Amino acid sequence: MKKRSKLPPLMGTMLSFILLLFIFQFPHKSSTRLHLPKPSLRLSIRPNPNPLLQHTASVLLQDWQILVFQFYPSVEASRRMSCLFRDNSVTPARATSFSNAFVCPLPRRLRVRRPFYSPLPVLSDKPVRKQYMNINTFPLMLRWNWIVYESLSTAKDVVVFAKGVNTKQGINRPARELTCLFYSSDNRAPFYTTAVTSSSHEVFRCHHPDLNAIPESTNQIFVSLRIGNSDESSDPLPSVAIYTPPSQQPVLHQKMKICACTMVHNSAKFLPEWVRYHSAIGVEKFFLYDNGSDDRLNLTVNRLQSKRFNISTRFWPWPKSQEAAFSHCAAINRDTCEWMVFIDVDEFVYSPSWSNSSRPGRSMLGSVLPVQPTVGQVSIGCYEFSPSGHRYHPRNGVIQGYTCRRHAEERHKSLVRLDAVDRSLVNSVHHFRLRDEFEWKKVGWARVNHYKYQAWDEFKVKFRRRASAFVPDWMDRVNPASKDRTPGLGFEPVEPAGWAWKFCEVNDTRLGDLTRKWFHRG
Repeated sequence: MKKRSKLPPLMGTMLSFILLLFIFQFPHKSSTRLHLPKPSLRLSIRPNPNPLLQHTASVLLQDWQILVFQFYPSVEASRRMSCLFRDNSVTPARATSFSNAFVCPLPRRLRVRRPFYSPLPVLSDKPVRKQYMNINTFPLMLRWNWIVYESLSTAKDVVVFAKGVNTKQGINRPARELTCLFYSSDNRAPFYTTAVTSSSHEVFRCHHPDLNAIPESTNQIFVSLRIGNSDESSDPLPSVAIYTPPSQQPVLHQKMKICACTMVHNSAKFLPEWVRYHSAIGVEKFFLYDNGSDDRLNLTVNRLQSKRFNISTRFWPWPKSQEAAFSHCAAINRDTCEWMVFIDVDEFVYSPSWSNSSRPGRSMLGSVLPVQPTVGQVSIGCYEFSPSGHRYHPRNGVIQGYTCRRHAEERHKSLVRLDAVDRSLVNSVHHFRLRDEFEWKKVGWARVNHYKYQAWDEFKVKFRRRASAFVPDWMDRVNPASKDRTPGLGFEPVEPAGWAWKFCEVNDTRLGDLTRKWFHRG
């Protein structure tokens, strides 16, 4: 019998290396999660030699989408843009609700190559000079889960929003271990540092820099965080957060009584019904945090604004950041609104005591608020409505279409007195932490109609991702018995048998009957 020849040791080693490389470059087909390698933290402070990339930043989001910021957009920025990658592949860019940012997909053939390099933002109809295509001048992309992504200034301090510092619910890195750094867009070396005074989840507070220390001719100032305040050699987190000095103008306007704040993603078709209803019962202004919508949300908002509805939209593309968005909303609107109701666009505040009213009144929602000045938060129980036999989105809207609900009350939503919110801005989406001198009250005679379980074509969109930071995505195979999951629904966007009539336990048409009377809808 002929003996099988043995491979030389060097050749065997090479084959093993090639096999390992193949395994790591080509993940198993069933894996849809995007796991990013940890890039160099020095990306945030090193200027790029490519002039077309010096004032841009690219962040790799979930679903292989790239968020590209242009901090100094050209006059031509409104023209059609594309993303040019260092292998010469090109993908089209999609505009966002923020004029200085757009989104483009990472080409499929680059998704198996590590590391991930930033694209070059180019005008689709304009050639790129050869010297800009030097592959050595394409920096690594930033990670969405390791970044300082937003900041706002109050009269007393700076509120900074960052991912990656506090990653476990309820466990926060002490503020004394962190430092805020301020640096110019022209010179990335920090010119000022201040102490962090509060650290809670993705929200950090620190002192303002000395405005006299700001270098002359500085166009933009960025703020970042450094972990380890005593070690100046440690690198800051990458940052796309622009610092704005506090306003020196006194607040002269009177606060609005009740405002509403929500996060939206492709909710344009639901928005008119939600805005019209809540405006009629007393909401004076609506704050929308746009979580990467691509359904022409801005056109819907413009139409509503033309009908005198007071709506403000803020670009908020960051995954799993609903709590942070609500913290931002509470902090930035403290001088604008006295109370804020935090609800989703499929949730409607309602009281059965309004049933005899022939028309809505703008004092209705205000009647839910307490008289006592020590009450800082009012919570209202939620009832979850079912698909009610519908296979498609109801033509007359969710209130008229979904008329059957579960029997038991599930969770709550809150109206919050913004002056009563704790300095940490901590919230669980459903309610906020309050300052010690304020109390929390539950109201039993009002409720929230939550049109949660809609027709399957609408409900399955939720499988894109969950907005809350600590709630697993629908396709993550963890916590199958959690209340955040739908009973009987698995981990894949597959319609369960009998979905159209699931969760239908109580026929409830009261709000539908009332809005037909109020708005003459049938």
